[in-house]
Amino acid sequence: MPQTNPFHSLVPRKMTDTELARSIRLNIEAELDAINLYAAHIDATDNEDAKAILRHVMDEEREHAALFWELIARLDPEQAAHAKEAVEKYRLITSGASHEAVEAVGKEGEAPSPADVTPEKRLTVGSLRR
Repeated sequence: MPQTNPFHSLVPRKMTDTELARSIRLNIEAELDAINLYAAHIDATDNEDAKAILRHVMDEEREHAALFWELIARLDPEQAAHAKEAVEKYRLITSGASHEAVEAVGKEGEAPSPADVTPEKRLTVGSLRR
């Protein structure tokens, strides 16, 4: 049975963190691709044993992707900064902040004012009862 040469992608020297980050991004792509493939297989069968195995393996791939993202954050400080900003932007977007407030995230000296997040756009338990 033919097998992939495990040494085919070796470089003749150690990679820099920048090069390694690029490689890890490809690993993330492969993990996400596998997650989608296993999800499609789950959707395509009624075999409960197969579904259980596929769900288990798919969850492992999710963990691998998450671990790779953590590694990227340590290898690429710029990517880590974007990830940190994304958390704040997500919070602002989902709370109804203005476009300007969202885009101000990460820019020095520009923080969104409380007026940029309007209370009536926020979802609360009370607002869901109306």
